[in-house]
Amino acid sequence: MLKHLLVFLFACTALTGWAQEPAKWQGKFEQLGTTLPTPNEYRTGSGAPGPRYWQQKADYVINVELNDDNQSITGSETITYHNNSPETLRYLWMQLDQNVIAQNSLKSQTRTNTMRDSIPAKFVAGSLDLYDFDGGYKIKSVKDASGTTLSHTINQTMMRVDLPKALGPGQTYTFSVEWSYNIGDRMKDGERSGLEYFPEDGNYVYTIAQFFPRMCVFDDVNGWQNKQFLGQGEFALPFGDYKVKITVPSDHIVASTGSLQNAKDVLSKTELDRFEKAKTSFDKPVIIVTQDEATKKEKTKAKTKKTWEFHADNVRDFAFASSRKFIWDAQAVKINDKTPLAMSFYPKEGNPLWEKESTLAVKNTLEVYSRMTIDYPYPVAISVHAASIGMEYPMICFNFGRPNKDGSYSNSTRTRMIGVIVHEVGHNFFPMIINNDERQWTWMDEGINSFVQLVTELERYPNDNWSRGLPEGLVGYMKGDQSYMRPLMTNSEQIIQFGAEQYQKAATALYILRETVMGKDLFDKAFKEYSERWAFKHPQPADFFRTLEDASAVDLDWFWRGWFYTTDNVDQTIDYVKWYKLRNEQTKMEKQVTPKKAEASAGSGKKEYNDFSSGAEPISVLPTDDRFYQEFYGRVDDKAIVNKLQNKNMYEIKLSNKGGLIMPVIIEWTFKDGSKEIDRIPAEIWRKNESTVTKVFVKEKEVVSVVLDPLKETTDVNTADNVFPKRATESKFDQFKKGSN
Repeated sequence: MLKHLLVFLFACTALTGWAQEPAKWQGKFEQLGTTLPTPNEYRTGSGAPGPRYWQQKADYVINVELNDDNQSITGSETITYHNNSPETLRYLWMQLDQNVIAQNSLKSQTRTNTMRDSIPAKFVAGSLDLYDFDGGYKIKSVKDASGTTLSHTINQTMMRVDLPKALGPGQTYTFSVEWSYNIGDRMKDGERSGLEYFPEDGNYVYTIAQFFPRMCVFDDVNGWQNKQFLGQGEFALPFGDYKVKITVPSDHIVASTGSLQNAKDVLSKTELDRFEKAKTSFDKPVIIVTQDEATKKEKTKAKTKKTWEFHADNVRDFAFASSRKFIWDAQAVKINDKTPLAMSFYPKEGNPLWEKESTLAVKNTLEVYSRMTIDYPYPVAISVHAASIGMEYPMICFNFGRPNKDGSYSNSTRTRMIGVIVHEVGHNFFPMIINNDERQWTWMDEGINSFVQLVTELERYPNDNWSRGLPEGLVGYMKGDQSYMRPLMTNSEQIIQFGAEQYQKAATALYILRETVMGKDLFDKAFKEYSERWAFKHPQPADFFRTLEDASAVDLDWFWRGWFYTTDNVDQTIDYVKWYKLRNEQTKMEKQVTPKKAEASAGSGKKEYNDFSSGAEPISVLPTDDRFYQEFYGRVDDKAIVNKLQNKNMYEIKLSNKGGLIMPVIIEWTFKDGSKEIDRIPAEIWRKNESTVTKVFVKEKEVVSVVLDPLKETTDVNTADNVFPKRATESKFDQFKKGSN
C-alpha cells in the first residue's frame, strides 16, 4: 500500500515540479551577503549615502601656458585642500599622470611584448620605447602658503607631500606646485592627452588633460586611492572649484572646462556677437568661428599671446584644447530650467561631417541622459575633434571621426563618430558627476555609460546600425575562450579584453536588466534613484547594486553574481517537449481510480520525444482521494477541474542551463494555425535546480514548434539547441549527411 501511495504522490507532484531530479547546488541564488562590504554610517544597506557620509574637496587656482614653438606646458597651481574626513592626515597624495610617458616608467617596465618578422616600424618604436622623447613632469617646487618648501617624494605617477603639521578633521591646507612638461605626440604614444601635428599647414591641435598635478581621492572605502597609473585604469578625483588662466598664441581658440570669464578680451567683436547669439539659438548651431576664418589663421601664426580665463565649480577635473585651426559652433539646449551650451571645436579636416553632426549629437546626449539621470548641471558641453581618440573630462571631450581628404565619408564613419560623441559627452554624467573610482572599477563608468549611450542611440538615431550593448552583439565574446575573460568585478589593469568586458558586457547586462528582467519603467525609476543619490559623490559597486534593488523591490543578487562576479555564459537548451491530452473518458468521474491504476498510468512505457509526429500522449486526471485533504473538510470540484482541461493541449518542457549564467526563460510557441505566443518566465524558475527545470504549459491550440529566446534577448551562445522539434535546427548539409549514411 505504501508503494502505491508513493507512486500516486509522484504522479500528483510531477506537475508541480517537486519530483524534478536533484542537481549539485551551486549557490547562484544566494545573497551576495559578505561579498559586499558591511553597511555602515557612511554607506547604508539601502545603497544610499549614510548620515555621516563625507568626502574631501580640493580647490585649484591654476596658471598655465602652452608654448606652440617647443610644444610644452608650463604651469603653477595653488591648491586649497579641505579635510572633511574624521581622520587626521599627516601627508597628502597627488597624481602625476604625465609620468606614464616618462622614460623608464612603470608602464614601460611592465609592458609585455614579442618579436616577429615584418613588424611595422611604428609598432616597434612604441613597443620598445624607441622614440627620443623626454616625457613626464618636471616638478620645480612644492611650497606652503608662506613660500616655504615642502618635503615631497615622487613614486612613479604619485607624489607624496608631507605636511609640517597634521591636518585635522574640518581643517584646510593651502599649498602650491610649479611644474612643466613636454607635450606628447598622440600619434606616437597613443595617450589621452597630447598634440596632433598637421604637416600640410604646419599647425597643431592640442588636446590637453592630466596637465597639472592633481589630488588623489581620500575616502571611507580605501583611504588614499593612490594606485599607480599604468594607462588602462583611468582616474579617481575629488570635486572642487577651479579658476584657471590659460595662455596661448593670440590666434588660438581655446575650448575648456568651465565658463569663459573674459570673452571680451579674447574674442573679436564678430566672434563675441556670434557667441552671444548662440546662447539663445535652440533650433540650430551658430558658427562662431567659420572655416574660412580658421583657414586664414593657419597661414599667419601669431607670435603674440592671449590669456583665456575659465571658472568651473564642483567639478572633479579640468581639461582644455587649443588651436588656431579650430572652427567653433554652439547652440543652446533646453534642460528644464537650465540652458547649457552644446559646442563643437574642430579643424577643417573634420568638415563637412563635424559641422553637420557634432553639436547635434551633444544636444541629443544632454537631453536623453538628463531624463535618465539628473538634469545636466554645467553651463557647457563641448565636443572637440581629434584623430583616433575618445576621451572625456568635465564639460569637454575629445572625439574621433574624420572624413576623407576630399570631404566624403561613409555611413560607418558617421555612425562611429556619433557613437563616440554620445559616449564621451555622456561621461559628463558617469563619472564626472556620479563620480566612481575609474582606477578600480572601470565598468561603473564605461559600462554604465555605454548602456545609456545605447539608449540614446536607439532613441535619437533609430535608423543607424548600433550593436554595442545589444545582447546579440555580445554573443561572439561570450562564446569565446574563458581563459582570456575576467569577471567585471576585476581591477582595470588585470583585464585582457577591456572593451568587450568593461564596456560591452556591462552595457549588455544593464540593457538585459532593463528590457528583459525588470522592465523599463521599474528599471528607469531605480536607475534614476541611483543617479540622484550619488550625484557629486563617490559611489562604489555595492551602492549601485543595493540601490537598484532597494528602489525596485527586485532581488537581483543572482543577476549581479552571475553577470559581474563570474565569466559564465548563457546557454539554455530544450531537452524535450512532451505533448499530453486528456483521455476521452475523463468526463466520466463516477468511478474511483485506485492508486494502483495511477501507478500503471504513470509508468506506461518509454517514449522518445523528438517531435510531435506521434501525437499527444493520453493521460488521466484522477478524482482526489480523501487522504490528500488531510484535516480539511472542504473539497475541490474534481469535475470542474477536468472540464477545464478537456480538449486542451498540455506541454511539458524540460530545459537545461548549460552555460551556467542564470537568466529568465523566454519561450515562443508556434501553433498549427500559424499564430505565435510568447511566455516570459522569471529567472527564479532556476532557484531550486540551477541546471535543469521542467514546466507544464496548457495551450488552447496545438503546437508545432517551440523556440527559446526567439528575439535574442539573453546572449544565448548556442541557438541551435533552442528549437524543438530538433530537426528544425538541422542545416540542409546535416540532413544530406544523414541521408547519405
